[in-house]
Amino acid sequence: MSEREGGTKMKSGEGGKKPHKNKPTSKKYKLYKVTGETVKRNAKFCPRCGPGVFMGGGLNRLHCGKCRYTEFNKQ
Repeated sequence: MSEREGGTKMKSGEGGKKPHKNKPTSKKYKLYKVTGETVKRNAKFCPRCGPGVFMGGGLNRLHCGKCRYTEFNKQ
């Protein structure tokens, strides 16, 4: 048994590092679709902020996280 800082003992086989976990892939790849040499944007842009700022989809609305603009879907 080896000693740690502070005088506590460590059992053999007990490592100090945790195993590496892979990070989940980013959701930004779902906003675009690439076909050949063209890129199609799947989400809608915010009318206030302009191109480059996507609106997030909710249950019955689209919402801009930057300027808080909301559009409700007609039912």
